Amino acid sequence: MSKKYDVAAFVWPSYTGDESRSRIFWPEGYGEWQTVKNAVKKTPDHSWPRKPLWGYVNEADPYVMEMEIEAAVDHGVNVFIYDWYWYDNRPFLEQCLNNGFLKAKNNHKMKFFLMWANHDANTLWDKRVAGTDGESVIWQGAVGREQFEYIAKRITDMYFCKDNYYRIDNKPVFMIYECENFVNGLGGIEQARDALDWWREYAKQHGFNGVHFQLTCRGHHSLNVSGVDGGEKKLSSREFVSQIGFDSTTHYQMIHFTSVQDRDFLEVAEDVKREWVKMEEFYGVPYYPHVSIGWDNNPRYNKLLPQICKNNTPENFKKLLYDVKKFSDEHNTVPLITVNSWNEWTETSYLEPDDLYGYGYLDAIKEVFGE
Repeated sequence: MSKKYDVAAFVWPSYTGDESRSRIFWPEGYGEWQTVKNAVKKTPDHSWPRKPLWGYVNEADPYVMEMEIEAAVDHGVNVFIYDWYWYDNRPFLEQCLNNGFLKAKNNHKMKFFLMWANHDANTLWDKRVAGTDGESVIWQGAVGREQFEYIAKRITDMYFCKDNYYRIDNKPVFMIYECENFVNGLGGIEQARDALDWWREYAKQHGFNGVHFQLTCRGHHSLNVSGVDGGEKKLSSREFVSQIGFDSTTHYQMIHFTSVQDRDFLEVAEDVKREWVKMEEFYGVPYYPHVSIGWDNNPRYNKLLPQICKNNTPENFKKLLYDVKKFSDEHNTVPLITVNSWNEWTETSYLEPDDLYGYGYLDAIKEVFGE
C-alpha cells in the first residue's frame, strides 16, 4: 500500500471581485486577474503574458471551486492553505474560502488550514503605482491583544470546527506569516507567547488538544522585535521560535531565502535542499519541507525586475518533488509538504494550468505523489 502525503498548496484568494475593498487595487472588479490579464512581455525571452486555461474564473464561486477541488485531488494535492487577512478590524479576501471552498459540495475531499498573512497591506497590489511610491502602507497587519482574542475566537468557531480543517495530533494548524508584526502588535515576546498560550487553552475548551502554531520562516536573520515601550530587542529567528513556542516551521517561497536572478531552477533547487537540512538542525522543532514552482513578479510592475527564475519547467520541478518526497520520508513523521502555490499567478509560481505548460505542474505532482 502506497504512503499518503499531505501535499498542501498555498491559495492566494484575490481572484474574485466579491471583496468590495479590493477595488482600490483592482478597479476592473475581478480581483488580481486584472493584473494577470494585462501582463506584458518585458524582454524578448520573457515568458509572459500567460493565460489561465480555466479562464479568469471567480474563485469565490462554489461551482468553480468544485472543479478546482476535483483537479487538485486528482493530481495529488489534498490540502489548501488559505492566505488569510485581517485589516482595519475586519477580514479581507475571505470570500474565496467562505463562499467558494466551504460551499463547494465536494470540499470534504480536501483538508484546509489558514496562514495568517499579517503583513502590512500596501500599494504593491496596485500596478498603477507599484514600485513608484515606496509602497505606502494602506492597512497595518499588526493587531493588539483585544483584536487577537477576537480573531482567535472567530477562527476557532468558524474554521477549526470544520471536519476537514487540517490538524496534527488533534491540534488545528495555524500558520503565522509575519513574526515581527505579530510580536510588535501584541507588545513584546512575553505578551506574544501569552497570547498563543491563551488560544491553546481556548481551543482545548472547544474539544481540541490545543493549537499547532506554525511559523513561516524567511531564513536565519535577526528580528527587531520592539515592545510598546519603544525599546528594541534583537533575536535570532531560532530564539524567536523557542521563546514564542511555535510547534513547527515551513517556508512560503524560496525567494525568501535565496536569489533566483540569472540562475537556473535546478541550481536554485540545490539551495532549497540545503535549506531543508539547515531548518531542521537550526530550529529544534519539526520543519515541514517546502517547494516553490518558480518566481517572477514582473506582472505586478511596470518596470522590469531582474529576479526571474529560469527553466522552471514541469520536468525540472518534478525532480525537486522527488527530492522533497525523500526528505519527508527520512525526516518527518507527519508527511506534510508545502507548495507555493495553487494560484500565485503574479509571482509566476502556480499549479493551475496555463497556455504555456498546460497541466504540466499538476501532472508532476501526480507522478510523484499520486496514488
